[in-house]
Amino acid sequence: MSAPLLGQGIIKGLVETARNFIGSYVNKDRLVTVQYPEERLPQQEAARNFPFLVYDGDDSQKGLRCVACLICEKECPPQCIYIVKDTVRKPDATGKLQFQPKVFDIDTSVCMSCQVCVEVCPFDAIKMDVEYELSTGDRFGSLLLRKAQLAKANQYYHKIHPAEAAEVDARLGAEKARAEAKAKAAAAAKPAAGAKPV
Repeated sequence: MSAPLLGQGIIKGLVETARNFIGSYVNKDRLVTVQYPEERLPQQEAARNFPFLVYDGDDSQKGLRCVACLICEKECPPQCIYIVKDTVRKPDATGKLQFQPKVFDIDTSVCMSCQVCVEVCPFDAIKMDVEYELSTGDRFGSLLLRKAQLAKANQYYHKIHPAEAAEVDARLGAEKARAEAKAKAAAAAKPAAGAKPV
């Protein structure tokens, strides 16, 4: 058995580099440079940046899924979420009376995009966005996102995370159907219990 040629690994590496270099001129799929911002790579579904609030329907205030339970504010590791709960219950997109946040702010200069707020939310009201062009010259005011800036429609959520959004909507729909069936059963049992025997 002969000894390996001195520098054989370097030669293999140079051959591979040359193959990739020449292949990038011949094969369009091998072009790796994207001329940003004119060209953009499609976002991966699992990408995440900063949180946003999901709302159902057309009204971002009425349809907000957030019920100001304050769990995300308490669990946020860098404490960048600030919520003030409204004192009056208001009807949501389905007409059910719910508490809503009067103030919901996220300081993106502090947020570390850890997704803990998304994981602890029992109402699927807060999700991670994929928007990354958020640079600004204002170090303080523009990096504090208010409720109006954070609220985005469920259709937007379906656009950026289609599989996850479909699963969430299916689960919420099943929960709503169970609640309606339970309410109908309770309403049907009520007159039967109130009826006097003949």
